[in-house]
Amino acid sequence: MSDPDGLQRLSGDDLDAWASLATLLEWLPPALDAPLVRGFDLTHFEYGILFALADAPDHALRMSVLAGFANSSLSRLSRAVSRLEGRGWAERSRDPADGRSTLATITAAGLGVLEAATPAHVRSVRQLVLDPLTKAQRGQLREISVRIQKAIREQEGWRP
Repeated sequence: MSDPDGLQRLSGDDLDAWASLATLLEWLPPALDAPLVRGFDLTHFEYGILFALADAPDHALRMSVLAGFANSSLSRLSRAVSRLEGRGWAERSRDPADGRSTLATITAAGLGVLEAATPAHVRSVRQLVLDPLTKAQRGQLREISVRIQKAIREQEGWRP
């Protein structure tokens, strides 16, 4: 079946593959959020921010760099960092190396909540994503994910 522009519509195996991925993209974020919100009043997005800050030199990153890691607009990131600041888990300051830039820094309390939340996050990732797969499938998932990332943009995604 073609649409008016002459493009082939998705069907068969292509439609099945896309429907499976699209469903996963909708279902996984709230499933990753649930135990973090329930146990720590922390979304998966906020957890990722704290994780990136904890992993950064001096536990600080420019907001623009952090937005790139999170694939987030600066406004969405700013709202999330404001929530973290309100809980005492992060703080913002001017970058001493460039007064036009803002740094986000994880606080000692933020490091504490990250450490406390990490076991719940790891359990969710294992239960929802890794454990249902064989070792070979995990490798395939990594390779497929990297290929799709590169189709979206050349910039490499977050790497441990």
